[in-house]
Amino acid sequence: MRLGLHVSSFTWPGGAPRIGDDLAAIARAADDAGFDRLSVMDHLWQIGVIGPPEQEMLEAYTTLGFLAAHTSRVKLLTLVTGAVYRDPGMLAKIVTTLDVLSGGRAMLGIGAAWNEAEARGLGLLFPPTAERFERLEEALRIVLQMWSGDDGPFEGAHYRLARTLNSPQALSRPHPPILIGGGGEKKTLRFVARYAQACNLFQGPDMSRKLDVLREHCAAEGRSYDEIEKTVVYNFDLGERGEHVDATIDGLAKLAELGFTVAHGGLRDAYRTDQFALFAERIIPAVADL
Repeated sequence: MRLGLHVSSFTWPGGAPRIGDDLAAIARAADDAGFDRLSVMDHLWQIGVIGPPEQEMLEAYTTLGFLAAHTSRVKLLTLVTGAVYRDPGMLAKIVTTLDVLSGGRAMLGIGAAWNEAEARGLGLLFPPTAERFERLEEALRIVLQMWSGDDGPFEGAHYRLARTLNSPQALSRPHPPILIGGGGEKKTLRFVARYAQACNLFQGPDMSRKLDVLREHCAAEGRSYDEIEKTVVYNFDLGERGEHVDATIDGLAKLAELGFTVAHGGLRDAYRTDQFALFAERIIPAVADL
């Protein structure tokens, strides 16, 4: 199993003047510790399960560009981009730029978007659920066309592109891996089987069933289930002095038994970079062969 560090809060001691330095230190520590990837949310306000909307939040792709400059090996992605927050042609260009400037380390994490309050608050497009999923599917088709080298037009129900030129092309081959977030069994997991290289699920009692549903969609699409990376959101709770490290390893082992190969983990007080030694010395080696 491989681990990802998911940074979902920027409310740290020192406030805004310290965020840049703290985030750079976190990125370097995660890179050095052996994390496989580094992710941020695609939100403009903080989300309720973490804190009030007034807490500090950074725009995702500006942040990933910053993280690219402070790392050398981790993959970089959002968990996950709201498909309706950026027009797909622009999104493809943004992720391509990140991939080129990071030396081929970008992934596209994407979903249908859900945070109506922030979208309405900042005047972003936020159509009804059915249309958001239609736009998500068109966005997937557009980015794949742009990464294929086909610069012909695209005509969809919601997006019309006269020329899908994308120069320079991404360094990742055949393109930056696409991860689709969410466990919707009728649409989201079907899109994974049809378009993506990875899924991302939340922990819960229905994880096994959702993987079975994904397997069924893969069979219907003529796609190998085994070639899709199964990732899961996880909470790294190491304790105040590392007393929960063994429990963390046990929890990751149980996820590996279900078939997950990557855990995207949040870390409380990530600015305390001394914690990363526990990952380098104990956790990452312990789960590497799971």
